[in-house]
Amino acid sequence: MNETIAAISTAMGNSALAIVRISGPQAIFVVNSIFKGPSLERMHSHSVSYGHIIDHEVVIDEVLVTVFRAPKTFTAEDLVEITCHGGSFVTRKILSLLLGAGARLAEPGEFTKRAYLNGRIDLTQAEAVMDMIESETDAALKMANIALSGATKKYINTLRNQLLQCILNIEVNVDYPEYEDETQITASLLIPTLTSVADQLQDVLRKSDIGKLIQHGIKTAIIGKPNVGKSSLLNALLKEERAIVTNVAGTTRDTIEASLRLGGVVLQLIDTAGIRSTSELVERMGIERAKAVIRQADLIILVFDNSVPLDENDQLILELTADKKRLIVVNKQDLATRINLRELSHYRMVSSFEPKDIDLLEKDIQEICLQNIEIDIDETYIGSLRQIEKIKLAFFHIQEALASLRNKMPIDIANIDIRLSYDALSLIVGEATSENIQEELFKRFCLGK
Repeated sequence: MNETIAAISTAMGNSALAIVRISGPQAIFVVNSIFKGPSLERMHSHSVSYGHIIDHEVVIDEVLVTVFRAPKTFTAEDLVEITCHGGSFVTRKILSLLLGAGARLAEPGEFTKRAYLNGRIDLTQAEAVMDMIESETDAALKMANIALSGATKKYINTLRNQLLQCILNIEVNVDYPEYEDETQITASLLIPTLTSVADQLQDVLRKSDIGKLIQHGIKTAIIGKPNVGKSSLLNALLKEERAIVTNVAGTTRDTIEASLRLGGVVLQLIDTAGIRSTSELVERMGIERAKAVIRQADLIILVFDNSVPLDENDQLILELTADKKRLIVVNKQDLATRINLRELSHYRMVSSFEPKDIDLLEKDIQEICLQNIEIDIDETYIGSLRQIEKIKLAFFHIQEALASLRNKMPIDIANIDIRLSYDALSLIVGEATSENIQEELFKRFCLGK
């Protein structure tokens, strides 16, 4: 934390402008040493200076330099941002000069990590920074903004405080029984509070599936027999030739993945190997992967061939997807109908080569996806897998504590689980967190963030 770090904070490549960021105790001094213009060391916080970056009196670029003085900065340290022209060579040259003047290259996510370690933000806000960068829909952006504002932290801390009060009351009673003025804590006093916390955690878990869909996209598997047009359908939805299409059955041997935004939802599309009985080893491995994808998918697009009667492979696919949310598509409607449509229900007839059909299919997909996505998103909608796991753990221990109390076990036995629940919630906001969790969290960030 005593080192001064620097990195390019904008995307690599040629652009109109780019930002090189530097943070740490020597940030202002280091930039001032390569800056020709007003002395940055005399500048007030949040001030902008015009000048040039130089290398031994050779002008490298015309820049604007913004000085932010601790503690009112993103990292809570002295921080400087150099706005330069956006050529890749120019930005790398400026970064190289900063590193030569005493800074070191920042690790991925290190600026945000310093903001967390310096108490500027908590872990929920740190995760929200990356969620905001990766947002692809209005709903995902709203979820990130709610967490970034501190609302998620405030909500979790409200639950923690209720548990902490229970813990303190129990421990006073257990450790200092001679204090007669203290209310004697009994199961009847604890159960209402713990039940309220459990209900709130359960509500968060109920909404977490929606939160994950908003934040990470809807895992959508395209399933069907070989040669029914799954890859053609994938290409039509993506409006690009993403998958190889041939008349040879079994061309797709492995899963092909792509992301597709449809209105307010993002689909993580997965084209799979055609499911059928086969003795060919590689194809059989692809089919097993397709079955695994079915189990993990949030939505199944089930594809049948209009020109071929249903057979035992089609029936197997219908059985494999019976308990999944699915959309049935009858492809190749431009060919003569030989399929028995009475064996299917709620299907969409399409031709993968007809744009109007694909437009209608997209509307069907949006409708089925948006059914379970509520519009009024608030701090109780959480999509972070890490946070959800801790909430599940907290809920489990509250349930265990309630079971102990209802079975008339000693109060201090229930207190063990109350404490464990409190600890799990503390990990969400980053209190009592381990270095391993920090490393896992911040390493997915980009450089300069």
